[in-house]
Amino acid sequence: MAGTIDARLKELGIELPTPPAPVASYVPYVISGKLVFTSGQITVAPEGIKYVGIVGKDISVEDGKAAARICAINVLAQIKAACGGDLDKVKRCVKVTAFVNAVPGFTQHPEVANGASDLFVEVLGDAGRHARAAVGAGSLPRNVACEVEAIFELA
Repeated sequence: MAGTIDARLKELGIELPTPPAPVASYVPYVISGKLVFTSGQITVAPEGIKYVGIVGKDISVEDGKAAARICAINVLAQIKAACGGDLDKVKRCVKVTAFVNAVPGFTQHPEVANGASDLFVEVLGDAGRHARAAVGAGSLPRNVACEVEAIFELA
């Protein structure tokens, strides 16, 4: 039987992907005590990398927000792997950092980061509310619009 969080994902029509293996000398997540730290997740979707470009130039703020949502789905996939497949072991989302590939002078980083933050709250309810940083970047891997990393606490 599916757990509460898996049921919520199904209700929202969200299917978590199989997390990709790292392509360099790092691991996708680290567990330290009751905390899980994810490596940055980019906009990889089942059909490939989406939302390639610079927010404020090639990508709109709304599309940037959609990009952050994909990143957050990939974060949850990593968290699920860290929990041995049982997302009900998640106590809460503690901290999220969203990196936005943006033009110089861009000021709407929080609006883009809301794509990730909103997803965590949709899925986890109050346990999805977190501290956050939303920062601009001069570039990101594969020229994606957004990258998200997070820290979760396990029960």
